[in-house]
Amino acid sequence: MKKFLQIFYLIILFALFCIYEVYENSGTKVIEVLTPVKFAIDMNNNGIADEGETICIPEIDALTSDLHIMQEDLIKALKISNTDAINAGFAGDNFAKQTLLNKKVKLQYTGKANSECKFANIIFDEDKNYSEEFLKSGFAIKDNKLVNPELFNVKLSETKKLDLVIVNRKSRKFHRLNCKFGLNSGDYEILPMKEALSKYEKCKYCIVRPAAQKKLQTHDAKIIDKSAYPEVFQTDGIKFIVSDYTNNLKPDNKCAHQLCKEVVSLINSTNSTLDMAIYDWNNIPEIINALNNAKARGVTLRVIYDKRTGDNFYPETEEFVKTLENVRSDEIEGSKTLTSMLMHNKFIISDRKKLLTGSMNFSTTGLSGFNANNIAIINSPEMAGYYTKEFNQMFEGKFHKLKEKLNSNNVFKAGNSTLTVYFSPQDKTVENALVPLINSAQNYIYLPVFVITHNSMTDALIKAHNRGVEVKIILDATATRTTHSTHSVLRNAGIPLKTENYAGKIHNKSMIIDDKYIVTGSMNFSNSGENKNDENCVIIENPELAKFYKGWFIFIWNKIPDKFLNFTARPESRESIGSCYDGIDNDYDGKIDFVDEGCRQ
Repeated sequence: MKKFLQIFYLIILFALFCIYEVYENSGTKVIEVLTPVKFAIDMNNNGIADEGETICIPEIDALTSDLHIMQEDLIKALKISNTDAINAGFAGDNFAKQTLLNKKVKLQYTGKANSECKFANIIFDEDKNYSEEFLKSGFAIKDNKLVNPELFNVKLSETKKLDLVIVNRKSRKFHRLNCKFGLNSGDYEILPMKEALSKYEKCKYCIVRPAAQKKLQTHDAKIIDKSAYPEVFQTDGIKFIVSDYTNNLKPDNKCAHQLCKEVVSLINSTNSTLDMAIYDWNNIPEIINALNNAKARGVTLRVIYDKRTGDNFYPETEEFVKTLENVRSDEIEGSKTLTSMLMHNKFIISDRKKLLTGSMNFSTTGLSGFNANNIAIINSPEMAGYYTKEFNQMFEGKFHKLKEKLNSNNVFKAGNSTLTVYFSPQDKTVENALVPLINSAQNYIYLPVFVITHNSMTDALIKAHNRGVEVKIILDATATRTTHSTHSVLRNAGIPLKTENYAGKIHNKSMIIDDKYIVTGSMNFSNSGENKNDENCVIIENPELAKFYKGWFIFIWNKIPDKFLNFTARPESRESIGSCYDGIDNDYDGKIDFVDEGCRQ
């Protein structure tokens, strides 16, 4: 009997063991999560994912953090960014791993398959359906729409707090989720930054430099004087616009500044003819639309422009002129010498009644107020007619020294202002107009200027200073690198001269004298400006306007620290406020922002 019981117990134990073995082998293990809805399942228990062992969840989609899986259409349908998609994919992948990875599962096949996988419902923990659990997770997508958008946003916000990065295992560096060097990694993983910091190096392009840039930008924001000066002055017959470039630290094409708005307004008010002389150009949408509308209503548009023989910093000029019928460049066939001279004018003549002129180029740096400039909109048919004569010469192919001097009267009235016009190179503007004006000054001469290289003008300013006239100069920082700049001569003579320390340029070519005169136009105070290039210069006699412009000069002067009376800021450096994050090659060395050594020191 005892022996029988022993045999009976052995049979029972064997049966239980067999039942256990059958139960254990009734499921197959999930050995890899490919995406939240795609899994590698070890169906033959060999420990690896073989062909035909990939299972997909039916009728549900999901984002994944796998950078090699194309998800553009899904991301576009959800209207989220690529970085948000990676964050959401990372969270979805983790949900799938925590739910199924290394677990025994049962498969309920649907009978459908594609080239990548077989479709099946996955049963885990005896009776739980993964599809049902995933639909409640916040990560499920059906018909290109989130099943639970509110929960998705909650999960996304939680994941973004992890500050995920892409780790390139080969280079041993980690990158932001939008860094091209990270996105193109072959052998990678995605980790929270705090985990990557102790093991890997930071990418200098997407982490190190931007961090330094942000620190500098924060520093600049703290020291920037946010005070402002009125930018518009209206007098009888003249509207005068200046730009406070100390508060416009990055150029754009939005046409939000009054400078751009005035150009659009002038074009929109034109009925018959519009003549434009342009040196540099960017395609500002609002200006392009205004020009197209003008042409549509029958306005005749004529354009003359400078044909750059060297590097063209505004390639959009060439694109723009290709769209025009009545256009002429300053290229002189057979003469490289003449062609190398500049058609440096920046003016617009509307209906031969109204004129816009000044120092501003029709570019993003000019029209956005990023550079310090001025323009004058002048209501004077006589003066507009005088400019039209000059324009016609150039439109007929007579540029630079080929032009003829205009012998008609060059003095005009616009309301209570008297304006005297000079054109280079025929009128010898510095010799015949500016030096005599400087010599007549009794109280002060203020110069906000891009450059001074003209020796006669330099001598006249020193003589004025020596006879007791207050002379002050604000000079653009890049001008000090000009070969023939006389800024050192002027400083050595005791004249207070500040080089500016902001991202934009002091692009003015102007003077204010004795609360009586202002000088404006396109002509730099240089030998080329007077004797080679096509330029225009206007002397405006109007006491109220002179006082307004003097106020602007003093305002800018006081914003520039006194140390720049003796020291010149590098145009692209920590010394020039905003220059390391404006997207501009401020010193013309081909390097922008933190690629430039000046911003990294």
